[in-house]
Amino acid sequence: MVEIIPAQKLNIIDVESKFGLTQTEDEQFVPEWNENLPDITDLEKQALDRVKLNYISLIKRRQISENMVKMTVLGPMLVWTDFYQLPFDILDEQTVELAVADRDEIVRGRLDIVVLQDHLWLLTIESKNAGLSLLNGIPQALFYMMANPHPTPTVYGLVTNGNNFLFIKLSKQDKPQYALSDELTLSHRRENVLYTVLKILKKIGHLVRENPHA
Repeated sequence: MVEIIPAQKLNIIDVESKFGLTQTEDEQFVPEWNENLPDITDLEKQALDRVKLNYISLIKRRQISENMVKMTVLGPMLVWTDFYQLPFDILDEQTVELAVADRDEIVRGRLDIVVLQDHLWLLTIESKNAGLSLLNGIPQALFYMMANPHPTPTVYGLVTNGNNFLFIKLSKQDKPQYALSDELTLSHRRENVLYTVLKILKKIGHLVRENPHA
């Protein structure tokens, strides 16, 4: 009998062992968030300052749900990346399954948001309740990225709880490996880290537009 495993029950060790993933610390593996990030405009900075202000105002009053994270933080970010426009497309609340090789197991989950370009998965965004650690979202994001049914060797991911942001790069070439960015936090007093998040998203979008099959 095939066992159905909910994606939300996975931890990082589960994902690595079930799907043959390894983590790399090689900085050369991830130039996407380390090198030559694009500039953003003053208008974009003003909009992101308002996003930060809105989020902080809400979190001071109540715990924020996943839907509120999407509305308050992710939605505006996706506007400024132009991911709502062609050649990109956005799907929400999609059920995903992936069989585990050599085991009678299927992992099943429901991802929050996926951005596609020419039917290639660019970005899996796993939003979490603002009270949860990003560690709760990384295994699910990796699973969704591995479940990409299209033959692109590289997939990017973003996990956020509204306050913290962490990027993931997954390469399926040879042996699958992934890398995690440093965690960015919105509660940083001296700077708005949404500037950096938007710059990375823009760079990833540019790379995929220029070379969608890379």
